[in-house]
Amino acid sequence: MKRVTVVDYGLGNLLSVRRAFEQCGAEVTISHSPVTVEAADRLVVPGVGAFGKGMWGLRQNGLDLAIQQHVASGRPLLGICLGMQLLLDESDEFGVHAGLGLIPGRVIAIPAQGADGSSHPIPHMGWNALYSPPGSPSWQGTLLNGIAQGEYCYFVHSFMANPNHSSHRLADCQYNGIAISAVIAKENILGCQFHPEKSGTVGLAILNTFLSM
Repeated sequence: MKRVTVVDYGLGNLLSVRRAFEQCGAEVTISHSPVTVEAADRLVVPGVGAFGKGMWGLRQNGLDLAIQQHVASGRPLLGICLGMQLLLDESDEFGVHAGLGLIPGRVIAIPAQGADGSSHPIPHMGWNALYSPPGSPSWQGTLLNGIAQGEYCYFVHSFMANPNHSSHRLADCQYNGIAISAVIAKENILGCQFHPEKSGTVGLAILNTFLSM
């Protein structure tokens, strides 16, 4: 059976993430132990809430170092929503906060106006389509293997990840003409801004692909 460990640092939909992976046939462990996190076959960092509070929760038990050591081993890591944002260098949310530094980039607020100057609701919430940004790598053999352009996933967030390198931007979505990073990837480090555990069959297909890595 394929095994996955979900990091418990006080933020995140642990039960829904667990249920989604179990629906995919995985054996799921939820843990706040740095030893368990570092040794995981596959690691998931979920998250709902503020960046600074998330990093505080990880640092409290040394989970930040355990996650970094897990990544250094070459085993796969998936960040979901806030968990994806924590993978970057820093965030502007309620002050400047350092992240895990696993993918170069910064987390910034979603602009309050679209490309045409019209306002839109913040947070960006609901179903939105995935597409390849210009110059992005093919989805074949990636976390999005087998996913068609234009498939919809479920988003809830007020800040967005802005990787330094376009090659780390695997998929975007459009919000009122603004391109938002929806999936980022760097070697064994993966992140979804949307919630795959709430994204129906498309989300389960993405989690199944992660389990095959």
